[in-house]
Amino acid sequence: MRVLIVENEIYLAQSISMKLSEIGYWCEIINSFDELKDEKTYDVVLLSTNTSNFINAVEKFKSSIIVLLISYISTDTVSDPLKMGASDYIQKPFMMEELLRKIKHHQDFRKLLVLNNTYESYFKSHFKNLKAVEYNYKKIKFPLILQANNQNNADFFVFNYMKKYDLIFSYVDLSELSSLEKIFKLISYNNIVYISNFQVLKNTDKERVLNFIKDKMVILHTSTTLEKPMNFDYIDLKNDEKNINNNEILTIDEYVKYIILTYQNIFPDTDLSKKLGISRKSLWEKRKKYEISKRK
Repeated sequence: MRVLIVENEIYLAQSISMKLSEIGYWCEIINSFDELKDEKTYDVVLLSTNTSNFINAVEKFKSSIIVLLISYISTDTVSDPLKMGASDYIQKPFMMEELLRKIKHHQDFRKLLVLNNTYESYFKSHFKNLKAVEYNYKKIKFPLILQANNQNNADFFVFNYMKKYDLIFSYVDLSELSSLEKIFKLISYNNIVYISNFQVLKNTDKERVLNFIKDKMVILHTSTTLEKPMNFDYIDLKNDEKNINNNEILTIDEYVKYIILTYQNIFPDTDLSKKLGISRKSLWEKRKKYEISKRK
């Protein structure tokens, strides 16, 4: 990380530079913005408001993380620079640990913004061929059961709902190993949890999960009809899907994936591979291809 320190108190500037250099930052010190002679870019700018033309530095480096080093709080030293693009401020004298905490906080925040934008773009592309279900989201009550052969349809419904109301949620995929116990640790009474692939569970585990979530804020996806429907809200998203149960044609891959997900916890691998007409090695390769984990 490249750090520019704009500070006319030379001992303070050197102290900051030494500490940051010890933990891997590359630092450059100048006394004021007027000394800047090239067009270098910096990840972090530590800017003293006691230096001349510091406000010009805010304008120039507003795409970087700018932490103002201030002697007093005022409109000129804090409010205006923050409006112009500065990230934060710290009042002198300060502890070096607090300065490091602020830098780290803003670094992490910017990484999260980049990741969030990346995920937004990915999901927008991933769901572009899906049609949103017309549903009055205000009517949703928890827990909610979503039945969909294609998990993408359930995911699309949940993401649309969360985005519409600016909600956040945790996600658990029951096809992954060790995910079952994660549910009981993650779910509380005041956070939304989206659980997918409920159909892979054994019947005893299904009953255990249903009993646990009956008063929680949970959205549960399953590709199969529940054997013992409970008093949960229920939405069928299968209208536009290929469904093995209503005489629609699936591709070979869709069929094999459906059978593995639905029956792998009911039949041993030997029987399942025979029913599919493939070897146990081929069954293992199919799981790897479809990214399906078998619960032990």
